[in-house]
Amino acid sequence: MLTILGFAMIATFLVLIMLKKMSPIAALVLIPALFCVFVGKGARLGDYVIDGVSSLAPTAAMLMFAIVYFGVMIDVGLFDPIVRGILRFCKADPMRIVVGTAVLAAIVSLDGDGSTTFMITVSAMYPLYKRLRMSLVVMTGVAAMANGVMNTLPWGGPTARAATALDLDAGDIFVPMIPALLVGLLGVFVLSYVLGLRERRRLGVLTLEQDGAGGEADAEAGANEPETVLAGVGAGEGNGSARSTLTTGDSGAGPDAGEPDDDFQGLDPHRATLRPGLYWFNALLTVTLLTAMIMEWLPIPVLFLLGAALALTVNFPHIPDQKARIAAHADNVLNVSGMVFAAAVFTGVLQGTGMVDHMATWLVDTIPDGMGPHMAIVTGLLSLPLTYFMSNDGFYFGVLPVLAEAGAAHGVSPVEMARASLVGQPLHMSSPLVPAVYVLVGMAKVEFGDHTRFVVKWAALTCLLILAAGLLFGIV
Repeated sequence: MLTILGFAMIATFLVLIMLKKMSPIAALVLIPALFCVFVGKGARLGDYVIDGVSSLAPTAAMLMFAIVYFGVMIDVGLFDPIVRGILRFCKADPMRIVVGTAVLAAIVSLDGDGSTTFMITVSAMYPLYKRLRMSLVVMTGVAAMANGVMNTLPWGGPTARAATALDLDAGDIFVPMIPALLVGLLGVFVLSYVLGLRERRRLGVLTLEQDGAGGEADAEAGANEPETVLAGVGAGEGNGSARSTLTTGDSGAGPDAGEPDDDFQGLDPHRATLRPGLYWFNALLTVTLLTAMIMEWLPIPVLFLLGAALALTVNFPHIPDQKARIAAHADNVLNVSGMVFAAAVFTGVLQGTGMVDHMATWLVDTIPDGMGPHMAIVTGLLSLPLTYFMSNDGFYFGVLPVLAEAGAAHGVSPVEMARASLVGQPLHMSSPLVPAVYVLVGMAKVEFGDHTRFVVKWAALTCLLILAAGLLFGIV
């Protein structure tokens, strides 16, 4: 019964948010509370929620201060050169913009923290998507998948959990998986290219190189002016013959004449919050912060708390200015932290009632005996739904050891099982139980249900591509 109720609770949550019948925060709180009563453990709801909040409180604190820190770094202009470089590469071409999103997310993911990756990626790319009226779910989907592949780095979390759960060396798990993961990352880049072409056709946007006579001169001018945007006017769906007009970031106008684009102020070279004299201090502070995070010198929430306080104090020494910066980012802080604490209710009930344990046991028990010699493949396939419907901790410490035991009985080595367990990470990064995804959709102003509808099929395909590559290379 707990197995059925567990799957029913997750299905109810996903259906309601994808149909936009409830907001994610309301669904994360009310649906598990209702199912807790159905289970007959309503009296324990308070304990489950407190346990869930206690486990996620450090994550919420980390996200709160990380948003403030990176928000300040964006305000003072630390990432402006990155954005301008991407703009030069993109040349207002939707295809290049989507590919640039994937590349940027993959590079920034090297720090091992999804929230940091999404904050930097969205901050850099959001103005471009808004100015060209591109689909924001394409941005969130591509960023989530690129980060999901890179999340398998030994310091990213899943690999370390798998190594700990099965008493293995993280290097023995990760290094042989590199070819398969590179295939997965290449798949994300190819998908980005295809989605970018689709966006180009949808918008009727022409690249500067395709703009007919004089296109070469225009392309050169566009490379020298990174804030130049080429937008089609009056283009229908897939109409490639749209008349093209140039609008610049200084004009204050969006693609539609006379319509202001307040979201495109991130690159304003004259904004009052810029601190060019402190650029190298801020760069050194950020590198130090990320290094300390990777080396685990202090807990991540503590690092971001100290970093935010130092960044505010040095860049904005006057208290009214500090208050103004905090207030400017308060909306993102409240949305993300609220979502994390709401997710704590969901995870608290799922784990406290025992639903997640029964679901995992049922899935393992349904595996036919004849699949024993192929348990690594089974584990790779199961990692898709299991890492989506439960936390990485629940999967790697609760389910993987059980699967590894079953595999060992049929001669499948634990290290193969551990490698296969990494396959589901591109899909996992869009799970409603991953706090970082709320940073992504919150900063991009995308409905979580819209993001889920778009990304699930592509992320699952990326996971299967990694698994197929692992089989082809003899890794799994």
